[in-house]
Amino acid sequence: GMTVINPCDYHQTKAATEAIAEHEGPVYLRFGRPSWPMFTENMPFEIGKALTMSEGTDVTIFATGHLVWKAVEAAKQLEEEGISCELINIHTIKPLDKDAVLKSVAKTKCVVVAEEHNVIGGLGETIARVLAQNKPTLMEFVAVNDTFGESGKVPDLIAKYGLDTVDVVKAIKKVLKRKAENV
Repeated sequence: GMTVINPCDYHQTKAATEAIAEHEGPVYLRFGRPSWPMFTENMPFEIGKALTMSEGTDVTIFATGHLVWKAVEAAKQLEEEGISCELINIHTIKPLDKDAVLKSVAKTKCVVVAEEHNVIGGLGETIARVLAQNKPTLMEFVAVNDTFGESGKVPDLIAKYGLDTVDVVKAIKKVLKRKAENV
């Protein structure tokens, strides 16, 4: 089937492009126009293998594309509040690294998925399906609600559609509250 890759910055896009050149089969490489900070230099890239950006114990953030940077910012902010976030960069949406998903969730017991995609049919629903079939888990989603997009400046659109660092933080706090209530 089709492989779907959604890198988070210049370095990961370059590594993905090099990996695609060696890959057998069709690949869709998704990337947008924002210029985010570059933070994956010298990090490994393997198609189909998620990249653990930081280890944590309280919550797992599965992020893809440009929202990886927003998740990095959110995790740093929450670390100052004593919240330990495991951040997994899901650069390959299809095939999904199910082992990485299940391994992380076994540790943290709750999840936030952050993606600059429609909440319907995206990474969040793919992860939800894996968890529903293997390990039902509390989840929250940072994604575009089912609405038509607009054109504009990236920071304005990120804020308008609820895809900013503050939105990732809110989702994490919401899922952690639900986790505490279910203990």
